[in-house]
Amino acid sequence: MVMVTVMKMMASTSVGGQSYSWLPSFASPKFTGGTRKIILGSNAKIANLSASRKERIKLPDYDGSYHISDFLRHPSGVESMLNTSALHSFQFLHHNTYRCTLPKIQLFNFEAAPVIDLRVTPTNQDCIVELLSCKFEGSEIMERQNDHFSAFMSNHMTWSTNDSESFLEANVKLNLSLEIYTRPFTLLPTSAVEGPGNIMIQALVDRLVPLLLQQLLQDYDEWVHQKAVDFSLQKKKAEDFS
Repeated sequence: MVMVTVMKMMASTSVGGQSYSWLPSFASPKFTGGTRKIILGSNAKIANLSASRKERIKLPDYDGSYHISDFLRHPSGVESMLNTSALHSFQFLHHNTYRCTLPKIQLFNFEAAPVIDLRVTPTNQDCIVELLSCKFEGSEIMERQNDHFSAFMSNHMTWSTNDSESFLEANVKLNLSLEIYTRPFTLLPTSAVEGPGNIMIQALVDRLVPLLLQQLLQDYDEWVHQKAVDFSLQKKKAEDFS
């Protein structure tokens, strides 16, 4: 998952050839789809990071059977989009909303498990995955920092046909806001954090989005073939019964 990998990479960074941790001050980020305000003092320094990526991939032709929209509305498609195979647990909350708990991450002497709530909205024309909330559950010192971090993330997937070929396109957007109050970052201009931070986040998104689409396509292919097998078995049973 893009957000989880971002959090792992933000655990440490390098300034002037020296490695520093942004934690625990940046531990336990809590996101609410970009609407939550960070509780900050008037002199707080905020680093705003952003990345986006559009990626298009050709869809296989299954002779009009089992369209990609059918897959994305199916529980198997939802699990593929949320990459549930990498999760510690996966829970349906309500109305297309899911809670994803990832394996615990060890950060110095602290341990935390990222818990992310996502909303998946599939239609006949598109599918949108939105980040609703995220927090690190673990030690008190990490959970205390929930209000010093906010984010917005969305993945808008659409499909189209061009010259008899079908394509799936993903449009991923990620925005992060961080309160800067950990040395040595407090001694630096905000741009010193935003510059390398934006490069890091963009490189991460550029690498992960194509991989996620490839995995989605593979899961889609397996789902279609399983549907074909199930249909053949049902047909054979019906013939045997008759």
